[in-house]
Amino acid sequence: MLRACGVVKSHDGTPALRGVSLGVRQGEVLAVTGPRGSGKTTLLGCLGGLLPVDDGEVWFDDIPVHSLPRAARERLRLENFGWVGSEPQLLPELTARENVALPLLLAGAGHRAATTAAYEWLERLDVADCARSRPAELIQSQRQRIAVARALAPQPRVVLADDPTAPLHREAQEQVLRILTTAARSHDLTLVLALHEPEQAKHADRVVALLDGHLPAPVATPVAAAVTAAATPA
Repeated sequence: MLRACGVVKSHDGTPALRGVSLGVRQGEVLAVTGPRGSGKTTLLGCLGGLLPVDDGEVWFDDIPVHSLPRAARERLRLENFGWVGSEPQLLPELTARENVALPLLLAGAGHRAATTAAYEWLERLDVADCARSRPAELIQSQRQRIAVARALAPQPRVVLADDPTAPLHREAQEQVLRILTTAARSHDLTLVLALHEPEQAKHADRVVALLDGHLPAPVATPVAAAVTAAATPA
């Protein structure tokens, strides 16, 4: 349902993606691992229509994202994509609940339905007590959980998460990744995670490693590797 075909993208003349081809199925949890500077953020930006590609194609179902004008890409993102970055990027003048409800309101939901859904997701992320607080009143880990709730509340078809647990300590990282992947599977969302730490990819259905803008052979998840080993004759 989401695929890149030979995508090339440079930033100020510096190559970021060098002919990347990748497909993601509906409801799949895909982890893209790699060191900083490997092109993970750029890849997510191209998949979600945030960045126009220099060459190649990006398709969402039968929609050619690569050839859409900017306004059409923005509408596509609003209606189908959720985004979680390594920084929360919350609107400072809004409370936590208002930040989470905002994409629902922009999509046409009523105020009561939007605020109810927002509070429910804040509860799932263990930050319901922050609902009436503004971002400046909260610590970074709370703000990041609110950003995750904001991405999930509209129940988009695709969530793109770029190092979403970077501001969190290890225990909270595990919890947030588990919530993200569980929500994706229970709501049939497609989730693409960009992760610096390969061990964080254990929740994914599939792992690919991006290096210097290239995608080498896929990496098996721990579960898939165990199944393959069991099926291999001694």
